[in-house]
Amino acid sequence: MLDEPVEPEIAELIRRGVQVVLAAPPEWAQALDESVLQGTGMDVVAEDPELLGIAMATSTANIEHWAAANLAAPGLRVSVRASDDTEIFVRDLVRRGMDATALDAFRTSQNVAWQLWMQICFALTDDRDLLRRLLEVTSTSIATYIDDTVRSLAEMIDVARAELAGDTHAQRRAAVALILEGAPVSDARAHAQLGYRLDGPQLAAVISGGPRVSADHLESACEAIMQAGGIARRLVVLAGVSQLWVWFPAVDVDPGPAVRSHGDVHIALGAPGEGREGFRRSHFQALTAHRILQRAGGDRRTARYDEVRMIDALSDDEEKVTDFVTATLGDLLDADPEVAECLRFWFTQQCNASATAARLYTHRNTVVRRLARAEELLPIPLADNAIAVAAALEVRHWRGSPG
Repeated sequence: MLDEPVEPEIAELIRRGVQVVLAAPPEWAQALDESVLQGTGMDVVAEDPELLGIAMATSTANIEHWAAANLAAPGLRVSVRASDDTEIFVRDLVRRGMDATALDAFRTSQNVAWQLWMQICFALTDDRDLLRRLLEVTSTSIATYIDDTVRSLAEMIDVARAELAGDTHAQRRAAVALILEGAPVSDARAHAQLGYRLDGPQLAAVISGGPRVSADHLESACEAIMQAGGIARRLVVLAGVSQLWVWFPAVDVDPGPAVRSHGDVHIALGAPGEGREGFRRSHFQALTAHRILQRAGGDRRTARYDEVRMIDALSDDEEKVTDFVTATLGDLLDADPEVAECLRFWFTQQCNASATAARLYTHRNTVVRRLARAEELLPIPLADNAIAVAAALEVRHWRGSPG
């Protein structure tokens, strides 16, 4: 909803409303300032004149930022406002022992801002349909902007707490989160915080293990990947007790040596990309590949997004995907798994029985017998439905049998 321009008449109403906001009377600003101080724990701020001044200025600046963005692009997603004053404010809050609960102030301020904005909207038009659409668009815009801002500030709080505690992983995780969310962090600042450049080739990985696999073991697997590929630099973020997010300045890596030398480690890779956008896209692709790899289970320990791209594209409606696989494969679903897997490999080897036999380390005659058995089990002759069967087998491989 926030990715596409709104209707021209709604855009014009938003612009008119924003002009009222920017010329709002002093009592409106006072009501918003008072609402900020009603948040949990904000009495600490109220007692400190310097912090209070920054808090009030931040609240005003956030509103002006939203208004200016909607003047330029009504209804579209508004980026999170970044400023040095905000970082100072956050660090001072953390030094006083406060945490993300202090961000409750943004919710109380949002409620008051919405009440004032509704007054403006009702004065803009008497057309009920236009009014309903105007409220719908701006409600989503305001809520999303506050959510993004709160999330960004929570990450900044994590960074500040990490700096005080000396937790470099938490600091990197918070900085990376801002970049992944599209926050306007400059390349120079990102490099200073991460010790890693966002320009050039980017390839993301998710390295994970079971609950007994230590972070040191995961990092050792990462080092094995680097050693195998002759890679000198990487960015590593501890994303959980047993999961690393990794970025390499490379277009390809070989996870094989790492999984062979590190038991219980799984490695999912995104597709290579370029620059900041490649950094982001490859990471989200790696997370998708990781999710599919975890669901696949079995003895599979690596997945590249290019391998599971089709599965990702088919995964929006689980019921429809299941129905497709069941209807396409029929009795082959419940047959000996080796039969279906032989047919899948046959497709990957360009329908060559000899090449399939070599890939499966078996005799060609065995492949021929399994292919014949698969043909018997399929509800539609393979010659009439080969593309659908190949797709269904790939889905089955990564998702398991339906049911």
